[in-house]
Formats: sequence, structure tokens, C-alpha cells
Amino acid sequence: MDKWQERQRPFRLERRFEFKTYEATRDFLDRLGAYSEETKRFPDISFGTNYVNITLRPESEDQGAELTKTDYQFAEEIDGLLD
Repeated sequence: MDKWQERQRPFRLERRFEFKTYEATRDFLDRLGAYSEETKRFPDISFGTNYVNITLRPESEDQGAELTKTDYQFAEEIDGLLD
């Protein structure tokens, strides 16, 4: 969890994942996509050849909602998708 950055206004968690090859980036994106479909939770994603930026917003869709234990657990589960 130490690589995730907690932000406010709006509350969110952000992390940049860096990879050595485009293939590794694609593999991670494929795992993340499958996991998102499985959990029905879809983070904001931007990516390039060797990186993926992920932003997790609170699971609650209420404006001004704060991050919860569930949000941090989801971030840890994303970390687990790394090779």
C-alpha cells in the first residue's frame, strides 16, 4: 500500500505502475480488466507503453464520500495482480 498516494478534494487513491515492456503493461491491463469485471468495480485508468496510472475513487458514489477500508483493500488487491 505504500506506493498508493491518498489525495483529497475529491478523495481518491492514485498509483503509477511502471513496466519494462509493452507486453508486461498489456498483461497487467488484461488482469486488471478481468478483475474489474469480476468485482464490478472500475477504476480510472490511463496508460502508455510502459506505465499504467490508476485512480481509485471511493466505492460510495456520494459526492464528498471518503475512502473506506474497502477502497484500501481493493488497492491492495490490484497490487496483487503484479507478476
